[in-house]
Amino acid sequence: YDASESNSSSSSTSSCYEYHEERSGKMTKGTTSFGKRHNKSHTTCRRCGKVSFHIQKSTCSSCGYPSKKMRQFNWGQKAKGRRTEGTGRMRYMKNMTRKFKNGFREGTQAKKQVVKAN
Repeated sequence: YDASESNSSSSSTSSCYEYHEERSGKMTKGTTSFGKRHNKSHTTCRRCGKVSFHIQKSTCSSCGYPSKKMRQFNWGQKAKGRRTEGTGRMRYMKNMTRKFKNGFREGTQAKKQVVKAN
């Protein structure tokens, strides 16, 4: 057992702690600031489902809820495309191409197609 080795290792760690103590007095933008973030300014929006609803303002930064009109800007073309028609279930629109092809006929019965035997 060599006492000089144990002293040298402890001195290196103590200098490390001293370095951090010096740094703690200064204003830093990084790690120390992130430890203080424990209050939530945004929560889940009822309309769009994103965590963008500002609690104090009570408005959604993504969709603009409770405003009647959806929030959208021309400088955000990609964002528009993410929530435009054709991105959901399209419960009504998915049948429109078929109806258009048949001329929007209603109340008629389709004629039976007779298969010719050769």
